[in-house]
Amino acid sequence: MPSTRFLIFALLALINTIYSTPVLAQGNQGHNSSNHGYHPGSCENLLQRREWRTLSDTEKADYITAVKCLQAHPAINPVFKAAKTRFDEFQAYHIQQADKVHVTGQFLPWHRHFVKRYELALRDECGYKAATPYWDWTQDADEASSISGAPVFDPITGFGGDGVPGTYTLPPNISSDNRVIVPAFRGCVRDGPFANYTLRLGPGKLITEHCLTRGINNDARKYLTSSAMANATKLPTFELFRIELEGEPITSDHRMHDGGHIAVGGEMSNFYSSPGDPLFYLHHANLDRIWWNWQQMLPMRLFEISGRSTIVPPFVNVTLDHPLQMDSALGPTVPIREVVDIHSGPNCYTYV
Repeated sequence: MPSTRFLIFALLALINTIYSTPVLAQGNQGHNSSNHGYHPGSCENLLQRREWRTLSDTEKADYITAVKCLQAHPAINPVFKAAKTRFDEFQAYHIQQADKVHVTGQFLPWHRHFVKRYELALRDECGYKAATPYWDWTQDADEASSISGAPVFDPITGFGGDGVPGTYTLPPNISSDNRVIVPAFRGCVRDGPFANYTLRLGPGKLITEHCLTRGINNDARKYLTSSAMANATKLPTFELFRIELEGEPITSDHRMHDGGHIAVGGEMSNFYSSPGDPLFYLHHANLDRIWWNWQQMLPMRLFEISGRSTIVPPFVNVTLDHPLQMDSALGPTVPIREVVDIHSGPNCYTYV
């Protein structure tokens, strides 16, 4: 007899197959009317998103300073009153929207838009001059050293290290709908620039004040190797690619997206409150980079989109006109077509 878990995966996969007819558009050739009515803005220059370990110590410090600035600026109009800072405000909106933007066709474009709005907040509100860096975890997962040895966890030039056992206790009686992975919350981060930051939201959908938690899981490196990335980028359609990149529950095991979250552990491991760890944005920038690399392999892929728009029926297939909902305090709601090309406005960035 098939297991219940297997039957659930099979049902989810069937639903995704039924509601995943790809929507193709012409490539980025002259930005003419054949591109499904897409008229992107021009870019005077492209911000260069670089891998964290390629930044100089000064450049790393500039980024950390900007994040701490956002953690000090008051929230504008948060979806949860408990969010007191602009940093909290981004986390709050992700908590509210998480059920709508995962395991759906808008997963990748929504997070592309979300990370860009965060980048703009760092630049416009905190004077940051560069672009969001990314963490290419394949460079760590492919090496003999562990994930915990990655430069992003350096206490001086990175984001601080692992959680310290015995320094954090999860709230009692957490309901399963908060999707808290108990062993992942090893303890508070006690070194680095965010050792004393107080989160006001999470874990999950809870509203609690607590430290930044982590529980680095070196066993998760198997989901983050260059081979794992190649397995995704070789897939011929957006639908197959996005499922292989995102992971559970459509796949029977973790993949790069959820694998990266559980590799860091703690707040980062949570489906809802993960943006409470500043590493969230470097992780999702890398996923965005991988999507961009896949898009660049064939001209038609630039405007290819597919997948269901919701996780509950009635299911509708996403199109380039599907709105990427964004809170007005963070940025505008835009259709998917406005974010598919990172070399055009409003994106105007590239990966190096």
